[in-house]
Amino acid sequence: MSHASITAAVCAAATAVVVAGGATVVPARASGTPATTSAAPAATAAFTDIYFTFDDGPHPTWTPRVLAVLRKYNARATFFMVGQNVVRYPYLLSSVRAYGHHTSNHTWSHPNLTQLSTASVTWQLNKTDAAMGSTRRKCVRPPYGATNDRIRSIISARGQRQVLWNIDTRDWSRPGTTTIYNRIVYNARPGRIVLMHDGGGDRSQTVAALDRALANLRSRGYTFRYIPYC
Repeated sequence: MSHASITAAVCAAATAVVVAGGATVVPARASGTPATTSAAPAATAAFTDIYFTFDDGPHPTWTPRVLAVLRKYNARATFFMVGQNVVRYPYLLSSVRAYGHHTSNHTWSHPNLTQLSTASVTWQLNKTDAAMGSTRRKCVRPPYGATNDRIRSIISARGQRQVLWNIDTRDWSRPGTTTIYNRIVYNARPGRIVLMHDGGGDRSQTVAALDRALANLRSRGYTFRYIPYC
């Protein structure tokens, strides 16, 4: 099943949710192109954090470029890494961590976990945790956001949290820099998790949109942190 068809099926079932420690949070408005062109609200003084996340890396071209943009804005993020890529480019795992970002588990080979046996799911997660270091990662993001009660239970039993997102930029489909940018800035709210990619294909639009979005959000009072429980 293709990335596009799996993602479409997941979004049809439940658009942009965060699942953490068994709790499911559904945002007031789904992410995507804005419903209005009016200015999006600024962050409140009490809470200004927004959480950028990057999937499918590390990649020797795009991960360093994403890191450069994040450094430009003193931003921190969470990288959900594919184990095969970690083994292929271990220096990038070190670079991401050296710049103060958090790293989490995105499985070994990016399968749809709901289609695997429990033993195979466990193998995917164990293999990736081992590639990323001696300590088990605190968070797991199932590829494509494809999950169910069984997958959530497997992850929880390991002492890990399943994390999805609130804002889906769909940058993997390369819809254009401006479209990715709009999906971020018009759906930004304090506490939301933004899904982007630093691997899996040409991410030049992602890098350009990230630069523009961070500039916009910073001017509106947002701060950029890694997910604190990951």
